[in-house]
Amino acid sequence: MKVDWIKKTKEGIQVKDGSFFVDPIYPVKKAIITHGHADHARAGHEHVIATLETLEIMKERYGSNFCKKSTELKYHEKLIIEEVEIFLAPAGHVLGSAQVVMNFANQVITVSGDYKRQYDPTCAAFEPIKSDIFITEATFALPVFKHPNANTQINLLIKSIQNFPERCHVIGVYSLGKAQRLIKMLRNNGWHNTIYLHGSLVKICNLYEKFGIDLGDLEPATIQDKPEKPHDFYKGKLILAPPSALADRWSRRFPDPILGMASGWMTVKQRAKQRGINLPLILSDHADWNEILTTIKEVSPKEVWITHGAEEALIYECSKNNLTAKALSIIGYESDTDL
Repeated sequence: MKVDWIKKTKEGIQVKDGSFFVDPIYPVKKAIITHGHADHARAGHEHVIATLETLEIMKERYGSNFCKKSTELKYHEKLIIEEVEIFLAPAGHVLGSAQVVMNFANQVITVSGDYKRQYDPTCAAFEPIKSDIFITEATFALPVFKHPNANTQINLLIKSIQNFPERCHVIGVYSLGKAQRLIKMLRNNGWHNTIYLHGSLVKICNLYEKFGIDLGDLEPATIQDKPEKPHDFYKGKLILAPPSALADRWSRRFPDPILGMASGWMTVKQRAKQRGINLPLILSDHADWNEILTTIKEVSPKEVWITHGAEEALIYECSKNNLTAKALSIIGYESDTDL
């Protein structure tokens, strides 16, 4: 189908000759941001439009001067820019994450941003929106990626903690979204012990609690202020840290730690082995292969555009169903920092 009001540029997804951009990778005058992860939400734009949660996440990460002007847009609240009617719909990725739905010239185009379809008690669930063009991510768009039910992975972690009371568990989690989801699901599965946090996780956890998400008893994973020797104090304890800290000497201060990682990439056993992971937890904030295909079926587009990820596999699968698909190959979204 012919579309002349939205296209890929070096900045990313441009709408109406630069009237605004969606998740631009370079500073622009007006940007709609889908969620707070650093590969999509960058500082330096003049005017940022996003959910309140995303704006607060950006403020926490970049400081109050991350943009000159910000506009909060609630889910399904309509906004018109240069005759393009816009609203945000939940994406189910992290707190405040949104799809950008645009209607112009009798065409509905939806930019998914990053999204998942599994249950997450810390953010609004993904809503499929009927669209003429669906612009989707494809991070895990390969048949090998079939994420198990998240509760099975939470129960694996709980069972491991119970089975090794003389050791501590240090689990790698991404600071925005994954950490809070893991904590909340542990609480929902009946595990209410204190959880100890690497310093880099504290601020975002506090922000989630500010938005009414109760994460239970959390404490900094320090060693200086403990009444016992760290080796004794942390026996049987759960510690969460960014993935980079697992390979750092920071993690070696703890007693015989079992190293875990919560990520969709833990499907690939070689990745876990390379990182020295003893307890791989397949817990992803992205849709897997089957969930992407289900989403496309529900959205029922005439065309699929793919921002980044396993583009070729998804294009081939769409072609088998007589659905036009093309790769945008946007540089800058490929990072696995928050998967």
